[in-house]
This record gives sequence, structure tokens and C-alpha cells, in this order.
Amino acid sequence: MRRAVVGAFASLLAVAGAMQASPARTAPPAVVFTGTVRDHAAQPVAGAAVTMPRMAGVRTVTRPDGTYRLIAPLSRGSEVTLAVSRIGFATATRTLRVSADSMRVDFRLSADVLHLEGIVATAAPSTAHPRQMSAHVTATVASAPAPQWNTESYAPIDENAFRAVAQHPLSTFSADVDRASYANVRRFLMEGRRPPVDAVRIEEMINYFPYAHPRRRGDAPITVATEVADAPWRAGHRLLRIGLSTPPVDLRNAPAGNLVFLIDVSGSMNGPDRLPLVKRSLRLLVDQLREDDRVAIVVYAGAAGLVLPSTRGSERRTILDAIERLEAGGSTAGGEGLRLAYDVARRSFVRGGNNRVILATDGDFNVGVSSDAEMVRLIEEKRREGTFLTVLGFGRGNLKDSKMEQLADRGNGNYAYIDNLLEALKVLVSEMGGTLLTVAKDVKLQVEFNPARVRAYRLIGYENRLLANEDFNDDARDAGEMGAGHTVTALYEIIPVGVRSGVRVRGVDSLRYRAPADAPTPMRTGELAFVKVRYKLPDGDTSRLLEHPVRESGAAASADLTFAAAVAGFGMLLRESEHRGTLTLDQVVRLAERSRGTDPEGYRAEFVRLARLFGEMPPERASSGGER
Repeated sequence: MRRAVVGAFASLLAVAGAMQASPARTAPPAVVFTGTVRDHAAQPVAGAAVTMPRMAGVRTVTRPDGTYRLIAPLSRGSEVTLAVSRIGFATATRTLRVSADSMRVDFRLSADVLHLEGIVATAAPSTAHPRQMSAHVTATVASAPAPQWNTESYAPIDENAFRAVAQHPLSTFSADVDRASYANVRRFLMEGRRPPVDAVRIEEMINYFPYAHPRRRGDAPITVATEVADAPWRAGHRLLRIGLSTPPVDLRNAPAGNLVFLIDVSGSMNGPDRLPLVKRSLRLLVDQLREDDRVAIVVYAGAAGLVLPSTRGSERRTILDAIERLEAGGSTAGGEGLRLAYDVARRSFVRGGNNRVILATDGDFNVGVSSDAEMVRLIEEKRREGTFLTVLGFGRGNLKDSKMEQLADRGNGNYAYIDNLLEALKVLVSEMGGTLLTVAKDVKLQVEFNPARVRAYRLIGYENRLLANEDFNDDARDAGEMGAGHTVTALYEIIPVGVRSGVRVRGVDSLRYRAPADAPTPMRTGELAFVKVRYKLPDGDTSRLLEHPVRESGAAASADLTFAAAVAGFGMLLRESEHRGTLTLDQVVRLAERSRGTDPEGYRAEFVRLARLFGEMPPERASSGGER
């Protein structure tokens, strides 16, 4: 068993939306506790976990109006403690003696920006991922309140349209394993605000969740699986799910790591959800280091500096002390910090190892070598030399999401947004292999649709990952990366041939010098589409090809496809997409609840709760109009 500095099972219960486990009717006596949970402004608090810490299984969550009802197997005269917790608030407790069969206990919660000191949790190795940990945490992780100012920036998204197969049979895009958008959307919803439409990247929301790994075939690091079922938001339309997966690895036997933490300590990081959360997050990662791993720490503010030279992973105390000494202040020499970090990584380069810069920032580069073009060229140069980049975003009100996503994409890494320590635990501990260990790079997908079976198609999401069809065979064209134990899910909405649909399909006039495309090869008429995947090994320069035909099976949709459709539908509702069809929020919740499955980490239950919170949002807050 390992012990790590983390927080908060009570909060996780609230995020997971755990419902009360009622005692058996044959086991009286029982006491009913009711009441209302409000914040410091007397507003009701929805989704708060109400528990009895000394009584396992006795718990509930507050309704949208802040009320709760909790039944406990107690008798008069018993002493009991009630606890209420929710992200963004300090945990409140009341200890009292039972004096009646029904008692009313109200709570008033106070805001808690970050309450993590002295919190200890046990963490045990996962059986599927020997060095990836599953944690049971015991205190509150809180989010900072929404800022009164906002300079956040997001790249504009022009949603993919339906394309006619007769004129556009090929669809090509880069794999995407970033998950930042979901965590950021969650942050907005937990603050009671609708996220800006361009903060909603549907493919990242879908890929936030783990999905089943199909059985590996052959020696390729990537396995391809497909599935087809009805689209829940438009009658007659079909959904094609393409799933890529990589096998998990035993990180004890993974290549040695040469990690350089590049930490923004500028004045913009001087907030409890910024540098203090960065420090606690990195402590989790340090606890996973092996003796042959190496870590260095570079910081940047008005200038860049080396805080810790490359140090063996076994010297944890030295590394943790260096993290603890970090303080925020000054302006942001982001470009200078990147150059120094890459220079430090070069001096400790491990041939065949995991050489990586881990950038932790709110993305506000404003002094020094700071133009996007300059930094992108630097990152691409170092990527070609074998040093990759992972970007961890922190903070709110000043988040430069568009810049951080671009840097991670160009650096053969991934981008995650960390809004609380539970998310840090997910990214840097539970999914450490996928976050930090690349097993396939430049992963591209190309789908060819059969015009005899499919009239039109639409790729859901991936707008900033689209490639020209010629890029698929061009090994010089950069694309996405996949880490150990990663899954990538892509959804296409399909209009079959013969289905009458009122949606607008983009196309061009018939071509004068092109033969009609209505006579497919007879042997291919049973296929809906043909999927091709290209990838390179982490140290390779030549791509390898995987091929997978797509056929109708007639089987009911799997839980994974149903849940992915629910998440995609929720993203379309948040974006007020013209493609949402007849979809309602109630339908999203029903689909997600039906497909939660075992959900050991509670991620799918959290999604259900977030969708419900959005449904209870006042109309003026649920309407669009967030900053872009």
C-alpha cells in the first residue's frame, strides 16, 4: 500500500452522485433526518453529499432546491454526527443526540478555496495497471469561486457539417486523447455557469471517459474496433463508433523517465487554484517515480531559472522540498522558460527513454520569446529530437486554453485541465501511463464511406484535428499521440441511402469529367465504410497501416456506445448545436444512467449529476453567451 497526499472521498461522493442506501424494512428502529443545505448567501446548494461518517452506506445528496432526506438505523438517545460536503465549500459537521423519530437539521456552508493540508489517503496498485493507483481519499477538495473578471480565451469552433458521400467519400483526421475540455466544462457547471460554446470540444468530452479495450490482435500497439447503432437524436440516422485502444503497461518495466517540470510562477499563478494546486498535483506524480527516473524543475516568471537540476527519482525528499519552496510573483517569460526546460532535458536525455517537459501554467505568456509561432517552432524542433511536451492547465478567469492546446498538440503530448486534486489524481496517477508514456505517435484515421450504403456523414467533434486527405499518407505530417492504456473514440452520424432526412447536406454540383459514383464494386456492397489507421512507433519515422472494414451487425448498442452518444448529445446541447435534432436533456440523462455499467471510479455517475445540474440552472445562466 502507498500513501499519497490527496483529498477527498466526501467530495468524490458528491461528484459521483451517490444515492442513499436505504436500510432494510425489517430492521427498525430508524430515524429520518431532513433539512436544507444553503450557502453563505442563503442560496440552496444542490448536489452536496450528506453522510454519517461513522455509519458506512448511510448517505444521500441534496436535491436542486438544497433539501435532503436521510434515513439511518438509530434509536432515541443515540449520538450521531452528520457531515455535508461539496466541491467549493468547507465540509460542515453537526453532532447531536437523537430525540425523535424524525429530526430536521439544516446546514449553512461557507466557501472553501482549497482545503488540502494534512490530508492523507491510502492508495493501492490497480490490478490492471500495476503502478497506476486507485485511491480512497478522506477529505474535501474544493474549487475556487468564479472570478469577477475574465480574460479566458478559446479557439473558435465551426462545427462539422454533413457531407455527401458521392462527392466526399473520404474523411481524415488526427487522433485526439486530450481531455481538458470536459474538466473545464465541469468547472463552469459547478460554478453555476454555462461554459462558452468554444470551450466545449465534444471529442474531448467523449474521450474523458475510459471505455472497454477490445482484445489485442497481432503485434500492433493499437487495436481498432467499430460499432453501428441508431442515433438517439434523429430518426433514421445511424451512429458509427470507431474505437482505438492501446494496451496498458506495467510501468515498473517502462522506459526510464527524464522529466523536466516547467512551472509558471508568475503573478497570474498567485491564486489557491493555481500554484498551490500545481504543487500538490506534482507531489502525486513524484510519489510514482522509480529510482532510475530523473526529475528537474525549471520555473519562469520575469525570468527563467533552474530550481532543481536533474535528480534521481529515489531522492524524493529533495524533489518535494524543491516543489514546496516555489512561490508566485512577477511577469511571464514563457518562451525563455521553454528554452531552458528543453536545454535541461537535452543534457539528461535518455536514449530510448521517456524524455518529456511537463508544463504547468494558466497559459499566460506575455514577456520574452512569447509569440505562438516562435514557441510552436521550438516545440516542433524538440519533438523531432525526441523530447515531448505535456501541458497541464490551471486556474480560472485567466485561462489561455487555445494556446495550451496548440502547444501540446505540436509537442507530441497531451493537454489536461486540472481544477482540483481529484482531477490531478486521475491525470497523474490513475492514468499516468496514458498521460506520460507515448506508445504510438502521429496517429491518423481515414474513413472511406460506401456510397451504396451511406448517403451522407458527419464527424462529431474533432474540428481542430481535421486533415487533408493527402495528409494521411504523408509521414511528414504531424498527428496525435496515444499513451499506454489510452482509448480514442470517434463518432460519425450517418444518413443511410434511402432515408429521408431534413438535414442540410453540403455538396457541390456534378462534375463534368467524373464518372458517376453510383456503381460500387459488388463485393463491397455489404460494407458501410472502411477504416484505415496510420501510426508510428515512438522512435520511428515511417508509419504503419491498420485496416478495418465496417459492417452492420444488427446488434443492440453497447453500453460504451450508448454512453458516448449521451456525452456527445450533452455537448451538442451545451453548444446549442443545429445538429442536436430532437434531443432533450432528460434523454441525455436516461441514456447515461442506462449505460453507467460498473463505473468503478464514478466518472460516469459524475456526468449524470452534471447534466442534472445544468437542467436545474436558472434560464439566464443556462442560456448561451459565455466569453469566447
